Amino acid sequence: MMRPVFVMRRMEAWEQLKEMAKVAEETFRDHSHVLPDGFWSAVDVWINKPHVINKRLCGVQIEESGEVPDFELEDRLTDLCYGEPPNINEVVNFLKYNDGENMLHRHENKMVIVRSLIPKVNNTEVLCNKEIIVKDPEGHCVTFLPLESNEGGSFALKKSNIYQIQLKQISSEEWSILILAMNIEQWYSDAIIYPKCEWLGSELLPKIIRWSNENKRSEFKSTLSLIPVAKYGNLYQQLKEKYKEMVKVWPEVTDPEKFVYEDVAIATYLLVMWEEERKEKGLIEKQSFVDLGCGNGLLVHILSNEGHSGKGIDVRKRKIWDLYGKQTCLEECAIIPSDSFLFPNIDWLIGNHSDELTPWIPVIASRSSYSCRYFVLPCCFFDFHGKYCRRQCKKTQYREYIDFITEVGSVCGFHVEEDCLRIPSTKRVCLIGKSRTYEMTREEHVEEDRKEYINSRWRSSSNNITAKNEPDNKAQLGCKVPNSCIHNVPMNESSPSCVTQDWVTGFQAREKVEQTRNCASLPRAFIDEVVLKVAKRLLDLNKEQTNEEGKTSWNRGGSLTIREIAELLDQHTLQTLKNECGGLQTLLKNNHQVFQVLKGRVQLRDWREAAGMNWIKPDAKRKLPSEVFKTRLCWFFINHPDGCPILAETCQFAHGSEELRPSLFRNKKIK
Repeated sequence: MMRPVFVMRRMEAWEQLKEMAKVAEETFRDHSHVLPDGFWSAVDVWINKPHVINKRLCGVQIEESGEVPDFELEDRLTDLCYGEPPNINEVVNFLKYNDGENMLHRHENKMVIVRSLIPKVNNTEVLCNKEIIVKDPEGHCVTFLPLESNEGGSFALKKSNIYQIQLKQISSEEWSILILAMNIEQWYSDAIIYPKCEWLGSELLPKIIRWSNENKRSEFKSTLSLIPVAKYGNLYQQLKEKYKEMVKVWPEVTDPEKFVYEDVAIATYLLVMWEEERKEKGLIEKQSFVDLGCGNGLLVHILSNEGHSGKGIDVRKRKIWDLYGKQTCLEECAIIPSDSFLFPNIDWLIGNHSDELTPWIPVIASRSSYSCRYFVLPCCFFDFHGKYCRRQCKKTQYREYIDFITEVGSVCGFHVEEDCLRIPSTKRVCLIGKSRTYEMTREEHVEEDRKEYINSRWRSSSNNITAKNEPDNKAQLGCKVPNSCIHNVPMNESSPSCVTQDWVTGFQAREKVEQTRNCASLPRAFIDEVVLKVAKRLLDLNKEQTNEEGKTSWNRGGSLTIREIAELLDQHTLQTLKNECGGLQTLLKNNHQVFQVLKGRVQLRDWREAAGMNWIKPDAKRKLPSEVFKTRLCWFFINHPDGCPILAETCQFAHGSEELRPSLFRNKKIK
């Protein structure tokens, strides 16, 4: 016989169910059979990284997390709210008995989490930024309970903005996810922490469904896992405002917004990390630094302005260096791994996209002093003696290279930590060596390990030269040995050690004068000749076709592989292209008005399709400025036997010299 108290609570629960209004629901199929585990993975993303959907958030801080039995749930929520809120009973009843017929037989523990949501910009209008989250594994649902602060600084449960995400199984492969909200008519939107209620259905629900179906995990950690997110968010906004004028005066040919805001983000990370380090070690004086391969020097400029003494070193001076002022110390010098480039009085070495210096920075830091630390943000893949050669085909190249640089740091005696930055780059993983794994008295023994490790990498690189000519070995490994593996490798194989007084033979610093090798410096006549030859061959592949009215249709040509196109060109042309980065493929991609290169095959671009899809370049988020409209002649109008496939008013290129407009952009001089 059912006890009266259970009957009463069951009736109360059903009453609360009526008050929960459905915001949105979507049905989908679980083809990969990842549910319900995939659902909880998706929920964890929303709990721990809400900023990936709500772009007005900087992140979250998880304050508490733990399992709570059903019979303690009400007391636990009351404790978290610092006094029993007036609506706590109805919320608890709903959390306990929200699964219909089976609600009386549930004794599963709930997972209770308390998180603080951190907005990107401090805003006095944000009245609520703390939530209690209750995960119900047996009921396949998670409930979000917002808290509001009282005058005394305590928190109470809000009556509005309570919502729940539920997973329901319809059949063996068919599932649905729905979002419910309590007191939906009272929903409050501050447009920052809480968007409008409809946003839960239009933005959050599709993401939860997509993540639930994904059968993969990230190879890397969450962003900003080693520093306080709130401090980072506040400081980033301050520095972004402080240095935003750099975008307007940027004299380099690189994208100012990308480089300025990326370096602001990296500087913010370092400043927060260093502040935490000073607190941890009880330091008063700010840390010193040297940025090896500092490039445009903006990171050095920001760190120096924020009170840290240091300098940047790069093989080539940039135009923007002159704009920083005397307080920013930048040195033009080629860095060779040797005793001449040790920094015994420096706290931190920085390698921000330092290319060929990246694997050497942990070595330089370890040999500079026992207290020297390092921060590296690997980008291009280099070993100690040249280009890095892949060894683990089961990993992505980027993951494998990060593991290699981590291994270098470990061999050098560092506890290596990994984090992921929030920067506009695909290479966002940084590696940090803040402490040593050994006592100072063991320095000589660790140094022998370093030397042996560098020697072993040299021997391995030399062996790749032999492996390049042994296809059977490559087949056994199941992966290619790229030509880049044999560049810059020392050829004196009889040498007993590659470590000399200058630490290594075969290391090649980059040239002081940067060569343009992206086909942009090739003569215009040469480029036009190659483009016309390839285009004519593609047109010859397609016979004349007629449309329904019996008229000859526009010839869009056929398609060829890059190898087949290379066979059309003479040796002199191929050798000229070989000297450029990317070679023939780069030239064809640069001429995107004429060609479309997809999965190694080349075809003529059909601008009728592009016009119908509102075509934009995939690598650009910016809109095509009106200043470049009709500033170049249409290749198809001039060279294609059928002319341009679209009308003159639709084509962004000029149909004849009478349509041609002068370009308002400064011409780049290529030396």
